[in-house]
Amino acid sequence: MKNLSRLLFTMLLLSSLGNVMAQDQNNPWAINFGVNAVDVFPVGENAPQGDYFQEFFNANDHWSILPSLSTISVSKYVGDNFSIQAGGSINRINKWGQDSTNPSLRVNDLAYYALDGNVRYHLGEVLGSKRLDPAIGVGGGYTWIEEGAYNTLSTKAGSNNAVGAGTVNASLGLTYWFSENIGLFVESKYKHSFEDYLTKHFQHSAGLAVKFGGTDTDGDGIYDKDDACPDTFGLEAFNGCPDSDGDGIEDSKDTCPNEAGLAEFNGCPDTDGDGVSDNNDDCPQVKGLKSLKGCPDADGDGVADSKDKCPNEAGPAANGGCPWPDTDGDGVLDKDDNCPKEVGTAANNGCPEIAVPDQVVLDKLNSYAKTILFDTGKSSFRKETFSVLQSITAILKEYPDANFTIEGHTDSVGSKTSNQTLSDSRANAVMAYLIENGINSERLNAYGFGEDYPIDSNATKAGRFNNRRVEVKLRK
Repeated sequence: MKNLSRLLFTMLLLSSLGNVMAQDQNNPWAINFGVNAVDVFPVGENAPQGDYFQEFFNANDHWSILPSLSTISVSKYVGDNFSIQAGGSINRINKWGQDSTNPSLRVNDLAYYALDGNVRYHLGEVLGSKRLDPAIGVGGGYTWIEEGAYNTLSTKAGSNNAVGAGTVNASLGLTYWFSENIGLFVESKYKHSFEDYLTKHFQHSAGLAVKFGGTDTDGDGIYDKDDACPDTFGLEAFNGCPDSDGDGIEDSKDTCPNEAGLAEFNGCPDTDGDGVSDNNDDCPQVKGLKSLKGCPDADGDGVADSKDKCPNEAGPAANGGCPWPDTDGDGVLDKDDNCPKEVGTAANNGCPEIAVPDQVVLDKLNSYAKTILFDTGKSSFRKETFSVLQSITAILKEYPDANFTIEGHTDSVGSKTSNQTLSDSRANAVMAYLIENGINSERLNAYGFGEDYPIDSNATKAGRFNNRRVEVKLRK
């Protein structure tokens, strides 16, 4: 009885500390408790024991059953379908095999108690089953059986000594989980003793299995290890994360977690139905255009009404949505009109067209210019030239907005350098006369080209005469 007390104490300690068997990752701990039966017959020994597995299921003749809580174990899941288990059991053996005349030899309630450890491999996940959990195991332990008529070490049978020895164990079990945490288990374990004086035997167990140890901090029914948001009540569909607005988009991916919205807008609503989510819509209560961030454009000028100074008149954004004015009504907008208060033409940037001489007038000017005579080798005018200069001056005054270029040319007589200098001097002399006689200097330019651009042959006197000339050209 002293040893039985120790066994009971050890079993209680194991049940409180727990050390073995794993049911699943969610509830890593489990406790099994129930009844056990010991069968010493089908173990491959001589009579009164029998061959291996002989009459294995003959519970009536061979099983010694203690009809009370007689086995308890604690287990822990360690990963990859493996669990470790430790437990203890007690029993009273009253059947010891059979002989030719008696199918069930009786003994005098021999005390039995054992401590065992086991490593199990669970096949439920392998088989794809969540309720049926077959398991195979190997392990070892220490078993005590009280001496009796067929198992004694002392000289006197039935001395009540407990014969103990280590065992190596192999087990096959099945648990049926009819809820998340509660199941029924059955198990058969073969114990092979290291000592001849402790008989080999089978031990069968059945009872309740209870899983525990999983944590669900936020109480949403999803264990913390599988809960992406373990501190916030959430939904299984979102791995334990919440969907505060109930729009089917979890808060962590919802741009508007407190307003029910649409997936296409990352959970934000589109109140005005314009295809722009409210969080990006500058005018969420008024249907508008995507290009204007959800705001309307009544005049269709591309400027949102809220920013359009003329919302009912189309105009460019550069002018605040208003059309550009044309003060003088000449068809040239003020912004492009160099003369916004004078009617002009587009060709002249909104200013009135400048009166310029036509080709007839230009031909007349140049016919006069060709008759300008200079003193030989000089830039001074001959007396008969002044009337010609006066005629040219009169024509230029008829076109006060036109600009002109005076060009001087020489023949090839003399050095090129002197001819260049002479042509410059003569062109400038003509320009000086025109300025002195009332032509604005800003309207005129003078250039000498020397002998570079002859209009006739320099080999004849007549040709050289033609090459010594002054030309008046319209400057554009």
